[in-house]
Amino acid sequence: MRAGARLALAVGCVLGGCTLAPRYQRPATLAPAPSYAELGEWKVAAPADNAPRGAWWTMFHDEQLNGLEVRVTAANQSLKAALARLEEARAEIRIARAGYFPTLTANASATRQRASTNGPGFAPGAEPVYNTFIVGGELSYEIDLFGRIRSTVAGARATEQATAGDAAALDLAVHAELATDYFSLHGLDAQQQLLDRTVADYAKALELTRNLYQGGAAALSDVQQAQTQLEIARTQAEDTRLKRAQTEHVIAVLVGAMPSGFHLEAQPLPSDFAIPAVDPGLPSQLLERRPDVAAAERRVAAANAAIGVARAAYFPVFSLLGSAGQESTRSTDWLAAPSRFWSLGPQGVLTVFDAGLHAAQSAAAHASYDEQVANYRGAVLAAYQDVEDDLAALRQLALEDVSQAAAVTAAQGALEQALYRYKGGIVTYLEVVSTENTALAARLAAVDIETRRISATVLLVRALGGDWNPDRSRYLR
Repeated sequence: MRAGARLALAVGCVLGGCTLAPRYQRPATLAPAPSYAELGEWKVAAPADNAPRGAWWTMFHDEQLNGLEVRVTAANQSLKAALARLEEARAEIRIARAGYFPTLTANASATRQRASTNGPGFAPGAEPVYNTFIVGGELSYEIDLFGRIRSTVAGARATEQATAGDAAALDLAVHAELATDYFSLHGLDAQQQLLDRTVADYAKALELTRNLYQGGAAALSDVQQAQTQLEIARTQAEDTRLKRAQTEHVIAVLVGAMPSGFHLEAQPLPSDFAIPAVDPGLPSQLLERRPDVAAAERRVAAANAAIGVARAAYFPVFSLLGSAGQESTRSTDWLAAPSRFWSLGPQGVLTVFDAGLHAAQSAAAHASYDEQVANYRGAVLAAYQDVEDDLAALRQLALEDVSQAAAVTAAQGALEQALYRYKGGIVTYLEVVSTENTALAARLAAVDIETRRISATVLLVRALGGDWNPDRSRYLR
C-alpha cells in the first residue's frame, strides 16, 4: 500500500469512523434453476400446510419416534458440545467488545529494599535500606481510529453466527440420523420376521424331505439341498439379528443412553406404511433453509473482517494512558497529600520495521477470505446436489417398489408351481430350492426398497434444511 494511499485512507477513517475491512457483499454463486431437474414431469403433491416445520419428524405419525427425537434434543452429547462451542463464540464477542472500553487496574504494594551504595544513583550519606509504599491505579484506552477493534468485533459476531449455523446443521443431522436409523431398525425387524418364518418353513421342508427319503421317494441329494437351504437361511437370520443389535446401539448413543441398557421392541414395518410427501419448493428458497450454507456464508464475512484487522496493523495504534496514586517511603505519610502522583497523556505506536510481518498477515487474511468464498460456493453446490440426489432416489425407488411388488408376486407363483411339479415327480428338488431362494430374495428386496424410500424421505427433509420457518432462539440471539 503506497504512503499517499495510506494517508488518505487514514484521514478518511479518522473523519468517518470507518474500518479498513472491504465493504462486504455476499459472494455470487450460480443462479438457481427455476425448478429441480429431478422433478421432471413428476412432482410430489403436498399442500404447503404440510411442509415440515419445527419437529418435522412428526409427519411420520410415530409416537415412539417422536419420543426418541425429544430425547436427542435433550441428551445427545454431540449437540451439547455444539451448544458449548456456540457459547464460547458468544463469549468471544464479549471479549472483542471489551476493546471499546478503557481498562482500569488498581495496585498496592509495600516493599523493603536495599540500594547499592556503589550504584551510580546512590547519594552519599543516604540510607541504603528503605521502604516503598505504593497504592494507585492505571488507565489505558485504545482509540480505535482505524477500526481494528470494530473489525475484530465484526469478525467475532460473524463467527458466532457461523457457529450457530453449525449447531443448527448438527441438530438437523442428528435428528435425521435418528429417524433413518429408527426406520432401518424396523426394516430389519420386517426382514427378521420374514427370515424366521422362512427358517420355520425350511425346517418343515427338510423334515418332509427326510421322510420321503426314508420312504424311498426322494434322493439323498434332496435332503442335503434342503439342509443347505435351511442353514443358509438361519445364517441370514442371525446376521440380521446382529445388524439390528448394532443399529439399536447407534440409536442408544444418539439419545444419550447406555447401549447395554437400551432396547426397542421389534416392530416390523407394515407393508402399507404411508410414506409422507415432501414438497421441495423452489431452488431459490434452498439457500434460506440450509443452516450449513448460512454458516459457510458467515465465515466469509468473518474472513472479510479479518482483512480489516490486518490492514489496521499498518497504521499507528493511539492510546490514552494515565496513572494516579500515592507513593511514600514511610507508612506514616503514605496517604498524605504530598505523596500523590499522577500522569495522563496520549501515546502513539507505529511499527517501522517488521521484516514483512504485516504484509504476510495481510496476504494470509486475503487467502483465508478466498478459501471461505470457495467453501461457501462449494456448500451451495453440495446443497443442490443433495436435493437432486434425494429427489432422484424417491422417484426411482417408487418405480422400483412397483416392479419389485410384481417380482414378489411372480416369484410366489413360480414357487407354487415348482412345488406342484416336484410333488408330481416332474422336476428335482433343486428347482424347488432355486425357486424358494428367488422368492425369499424378492421379498427381502421389497422390504429393503420400502426402508430406503422412507430413508430417502428423511434425507430429502434434511437436504431441504428441515425447518421451513425455524425458531432459531436456541441458536441465534
